[in-house]
Amino acid sequence: MILNVKRLLLFFVLLLVLVTSNKATAQLLGTAKTTTEELAKSPEDSLGRRTPQGTINGFIKAIGDQNYLRASQYFVLSKRSYRKTGERIRIAKTFQQLLDQGGNFSPSSIISNKEFGRIDDDLATGIDLVGSISTNKKTIQLYVENQSEDNQPALWLFSAETIEAIVSVDIKGEKTFLDRILPNVLIERKLGNVPVGHWAVVVIMTVVSYLFSRLLIFMIVFVLQKIWKKAASEKGDAIINAFTLPVQMYLTVILFVAFTQRMGISIVVRQRFSIIIITIGIVAFLILLWRITDFISMFTRSRMNRRGRISAVSAILFLSRTTKVAIVFIGIIAILGIIGVDVSAGLAALGIGGIALALGAQKTIENFVGSVSLIADQPLRVGDYCRVDDIKGTVESIGMRSTTLRTSARTIVTIPNGQLSASKIENFAHRDRFIFNPILNFRMETTPDQIRYLLIELRSLLYAHPEVIDSTPVVRFTGITNDALKVEVTAYIKAVNFETSQEIQEDLLLRMMDIIENSGTSLAYPSQRLFVSRDILPSDEKSQAISETIKKWKENNELQLPKFDPKRVEELKGSIKYPDEGSFNSNET
Repeated sequence: MILNVKRLLLFFVLLLVLVTSNKATAQLLGTAKTTTEELAKSPEDSLGRRTPQGTINGFIKAIGDQNYLRASQYFVLSKRSYRKTGERIRIAKTFQQLLDQGGNFSPSSIISNKEFGRIDDDLATGIDLVGSISTNKKTIQLYVENQSEDNQPALWLFSAETIEAIVSVDIKGEKTFLDRILPNVLIERKLGNVPVGHWAVVVIMTVVSYLFSRLLIFMIVFVLQKIWKKAASEKGDAIINAFTLPVQMYLTVILFVAFTQRMGISIVVRQRFSIIIITIGIVAFLILLWRITDFISMFTRSRMNRRGRISAVSAILFLSRTTKVAIVFIGIIAILGIIGVDVSAGLAALGIGGIALALGAQKTIENFVGSVSLIADQPLRVGDYCRVDDIKGTVESIGMRSTTLRTSARTIVTIPNGQLSASKIENFAHRDRFIFNPILNFRMETTPDQIRYLLIELRSLLYAHPEVIDSTPVVRFTGITNDALKVEVTAYIKAVNFETSQEIQEDLLLRMMDIIENSGTSLAYPSQRLFVSRDILPSDEKSQAISETIKKWKENNELQLPKFDPKRVEELKGSIKYPDEGSFNSNET
């Protein structure tokens, strides 16, 4: 904890030094103010034409107030047209009528509010695309252009090409659809400089768009249920429910925009609703992400529960909640940006705070990442017997921060997941077989024929035993030491767990002792121990009998060395009864 606090203090000290050094350098060098700083302190334009967004908002307000002379001051006009007041008013009215009939501006939040305009588009610097007008003959792109010279305050106006294209359209006094069907009283009476009838139609179109979108969604779901076989399943129903509400919201927005634009609702109303429309679109997308997160979380948890991976459920829940927090956070930032709030300063502060938090909680983050790695790779599970470095034990739980093991001494060892994921893990529970590898040391007096007998009979035992895996066992005379003749045995035991393998190994060793006893020799004692009177000499009779047996095998070409006859192997397989005669068998009770 003290180390983390020191790191935080060091980080803030370095940040303070960096900021201070930057200010000091600027003062020592006497750096001139940048053009952006000069523009920021330039005199304000009374019509708000310093940015593309200000120009559009000012123009909308002017035509909403029906102050067409002021609206014309947002145009690039020739000197001749500018001198004619009537001509300026006529152009402004034509512009408004075209916008009402089939035009639209980009939402205010999307239009640049910087004096240098947008620099991330394909247009030349100082030119921004802010909307379009669709007529029966052509589509007019609406551009605003910065008319100021270098190092002068920006002045954004509708470009001369845009005004020329608008003037060339002959509308012949055409009225919009609404102006033709609405009573004069609803047109003449105004609310917010907009005819009351237009507001009423907006409300009606909102309801109609919502109901029509519901009908479309109902039809789409009905068709899906007919053509998609899995639609009636739990998974299919969850997918359909996840997409229904967001898609319906999108359809409502699209239908509302299409209806209001084609019916000729005033551009003043539609521009005011543009922010609401984009906000609804963002909310619909966030709801879709939220529901997809719920669906994935539910589906994954169900699979983990069926597989018995209880430890993974907590990680899934944590990741689901973290994702939802991120969705809410991103949504708040996006909506604030659409409304017009500058979130860059807040994001910078959150970035610094995030770095500080990461430095202070790096161990926690390391353990969380480690837990995710353990769940994804699954090197161990609850109930597995494993060894982590020099610790052996059974896994009792896998948490988000640490994993607990119970040792053979019945103690609990807690290992942080960050450390565990970086450790060497040996999992004994995932063994598909158990090795049987005794090394037998026989007395030096053991004859070669006795060794041959032992090699054949020991291998025969492994072939015949039903719990030894059906693969060629290895029984080899591997060396002569100072005090013994060494025979090494290697085979694999079929067993479901360690305890069962120990039982089978015990049976094999007992049977091997019987074979050694029958051979007439015995195991060698360690050379450090001295046996005088108690030493039992090898049996000469048994040794002679073994020699006769080996001789008979040789005469009949039945000596199974260095390899066994495959026919003999097939005869031996399963010929031993396990458990042995007289043993308690739980399967019989």
